[in-house]
Amino acid sequence: MQYSDDELLKSLPGFQNNYVEVNGIKLHYVEGGKGQPLVLLPGWPETWWAYHKIMPALAENYRVIVVDIRGMGSSDKPADGYDKKSMAGDILELVKKLGYEKINIGGHDIGAHVAFSFAANFPAQTAKLILLDTPHPDPQMYQLPMVPILGATFVYPWWLAFNQIKELPEQLLEGRMYIVIDWIFKTLLKNPVSINEFDKAVYAFAYDSNDGIRASNGWYQAFPQDIADSKSYSKLTLPVLGIGASGYEMLQNSLPGYITDLKLVKIEDSGHFILAEKPEEIVNYIRDFLE
Repeated sequence: MQYSDDELLKSLPGFQNNYVEVNGIKLHYVEGGKGQPLVLLPGWPETWWAYHKIMPALAENYRVIVVDIRGMGSSDKPADGYDKKSMAGDILELVKKLGYEKINIGGHDIGAHVAFSFAANFPAQTAKLILLDTPHPDPQMYQLPMVPILGATFVYPWWLAFNQIKELPEQLLEGRMYIVIDWIFKTLLKNPVSINEFDKAVYAFAYDSNDGIRASNGWYQAFPQDIADSKSYSKLTLPVLGIGASGYEMLQNSLPGYITDLKLVKIEDSGHFILAEKPEEIVNYIRDFLE
């Protein structure tokens, strides 16, 4: 199967597929390179493949570990455990089993939620944190408009509400998830060819099943718990890098309230999927921050 992890890795020499049992589930991750550990977490509607443009460059200096989070790709899709605190606990168990005492961790979209939660709950195990275009859910999320505002040019995030619904999305979309994936990338990219037809087929292959849709919706259905958890977190004192494009203002509004040592940078001429649209810039910012 051309969209399988093994086939995809043929284009990434030096990286390997691995699996680990954590908290009663199986997590899939891809790793390669040498140096300090750098754990990277993808978001919706992607998989570890979201990082394929930057993995080789980062692997020159770091042990790069890209994880399919709980419910994603080749990882298990259990019935529960999709609050970001629990998902951060999955990553902690992975880190322990790999023998690391402290890691650098980064995430995009839902992966950024989990990465932030990891740093908030396990600061002793976190060296530095990287948030890509997305802050952790907090009470500001309740103010996101679900209806277009007359004259506004932004895309209102209808999928945040749609993915809250239990059972209906998988009934409607099983076998058709490629329609949503195609729309999301066409709408949220500035450069529409930065995620090509092959990439979209990889993601459709990963999500286009009843369990794939149900599990990914679980990340969204946990937002109320994530928001409640955010109120209990102390301010992070470790170094944090926020890289934003379409999400820059959200990072700017949210992160200073939770972080004391923050570097915030803006990516110009890019949509939400900055790993695909601006990989060289992302690599340079991450290298500078970690070094």
